[in-house]
Amino acid sequence: MKSCIPLLLALAFGAGQASDALAASSTHPAKSAKSAKAGKAKSGKAAKVVKAATPARPAIDYDGEPVNFSEWQAVREFENEMVDKYGFERAALEKLVEQTRFIDSAVQLVKPAPPGKPKNWNAYSGRFIEPIRIGAGVRFWNENAETLARAEADYGVPAEIIVGIIGVETIYGRDTGRFRVVDVLATLAFAYPEAPNRSDRMQFFRDELAKTLILARQEHIDPFSLLGSFAGAVGMPQFMPSNILKYGVDYDGDGIVDLRASPKDAIGSVANFLVQHGWDRSNRGPAVFQADVAPSLAWQPLIGGLEARYSPAELQGAGVAPRSTLPEERLYGLIDLQNGADPTEYWVANANFFAITKYNRSYFYAMSVVELGRAVKLSRGI
Repeated sequence: MKSCIPLLLALAFGAGQASDALAASSTHPAKSAKSAKAGKAKSGKAAKVVKAATPARPAIDYDGEPVNFSEWQAVREFENEMVDKYGFERAALEKLVEQTRFIDSAVQLVKPAPPGKPKNWNAYSGRFIEPIRIGAGVRFWNENAETLARAEADYGVPAEIIVGIIGVETIYGRDTGRFRVVDVLATLAFAYPEAPNRSDRMQFFRDELAKTLILARQEHIDPFSLLGSFAGAVGMPQFMPSNILKYGVDYDGDGIVDLRASPKDAIGSVANFLVQHGWDRSNRGPAVFQADVAPSLAWQPLIGGLEARYSPAELQGAGVAPRSTLPEERLYGLIDLQNGADPTEYWVANANFFAITKYNRSYFYAMSVVELGRAVKLSRGI
């Protein structure tokens, strides 16, 4: 049975004692096999029980450094918060902290790119719009065509967009990450590198660490069995732990949300995330329209931001000329895709494009999702 797998993982993992104690102190114990079966959620609704562990855990791809996190004042304050606010047992938390490792590679990977390197849309998109990923996307779509069609009917998100996101994120589950989530989140929560937004980022990762422990307690699993990216994202769609709790959907109806091993749950969760972040199901047309811009440069102030704010008339008045007719009743934004020394591409985007940017705050990312989904759709030839 699916719901037994996380516990088996916990018993097989070397840090089982800490997780057992954490689970024992839970005020929300995991469902029994009987109650999980009886309480299956309806498809399309977020389940109360969530699961992020994978049945077959891949090898960890780093060698973390043992540090005495328990001596850090910020860590002790975090432990106090988890005890006072969420009812965790202090001894169990202390044991978990003792087994948490510092991951220097995570620190290096979150550092900003060196200044002065020009953005290049063609180079960026070439990493994602390529034969291997397109072929994997065709297989994923064919294997999950019924679920994708159901998600499109339930949420109004086209199959190609969902396929595009899962393909860009993990090549359809092929590369979901091999870092222990607790390790990387603790490292980034308490040792984030120097940056102008360091305080905000540390708080973000501290919150995600708390949500990871809550998620593990709710599922009665070993927190160290959760593997993900260098920033703590989990599963086929690479949800952060807080988003698993907020937007995860039990789309296969088995009573749990499993983003590591259930394509159905991944599909439903991606669609739900987009709808919750502004996807407009009434807009069935393209999300972006290629455009030309006037030499006057009056359009430059329109670039920037992650929302649709301008009417077609306002765009036209600023010297933006879409290459196809825009529906008059909607609002749009102007985006630029820089190509290094080559000419920049300009596109007009609607609210659905900007919903994708809530997944990753990048024009390049959102356009890669659109283009990969389109390429997979064309390759299917159906």
